[in-house]
Amino acid sequence: MASWVDYWNTDHPIYVSDRHKLLHAAGIARDFARHIKSKNAIVLDYGCGEALYAEDVARLCARLICSDAAPAVRDKLAERVKAIPTIIVESPEKTAATADAAYDLIVVNSVLQYLTIEQLLDLLSLWRRLLKPEGRLVIADVVPPDVSPATDALALLSFSFRGGFLGAALAGIARTLLSDYRKLRGDLGFTTHGEYDFLAMLSRHGFTAERYRPNFGHNQARMTFVAKLAP
Repeated sequence: MASWVDYWNTDHPIYVSDRHKLLHAAGIARDFARHIKSKNAIVLDYGCGEALYAEDVARLCARLICSDAAPAVRDKLAERVKAIPTIIVESPEKTAATADAAYDLIVVNSVLQYLTIEQLLDLLSLWRRLLKPEGRLVIADVVPPDVSPATDALALLSFSFRGGFLGAALAGIARTLLSDYRKLRGDLGFTTHGEYDFLAMLSRHGFTAERYRPNFGHNQARMTFVAKLAP
């Protein structure tokens, strides 16, 4: 595959069972809700993926824009939410054409590991332009350099034990070990960020930021950051 977008545009075993999918969506909706401060908020979910939580999040704000680079993912999501006028599904190109200061909240969850540093720097400039002066940028599920695939697997096993799908998780981890995903991480790159280096990067690009706990989702070895436009 030429890029991570190509990978996400295909069928891939991201969830080990329907129960995993359901509990993951509920958890992301809960984590999203912590950062929505007003029912009038205009919210951008950048790199949204399937956004199985979109319907729940949309009830908490005035408008939810879901932006994703994979056409097949966008088409499936748009079909699912077509009856909800407050949810808009669009491409990153459409997002980039949005007027300045359009959003009260921008959430970027589990995306940075699939971006090069150059891509990230371009997006930081875009997100800074799209935020309202009092808006917030939430970047979640950032992978530190010392978090290995084994750490991720243990976090999934713990989550699955609490959620009642341990057997499916064990089978899913075995499938991943035999799949192309590990090779793709080597071929396409899998970007990590240290906490203080990432905070410094945000500062250099016009934000004031801090680490926020808890992280989105079940894996608390990964990191969430909340950033605002610097004065």
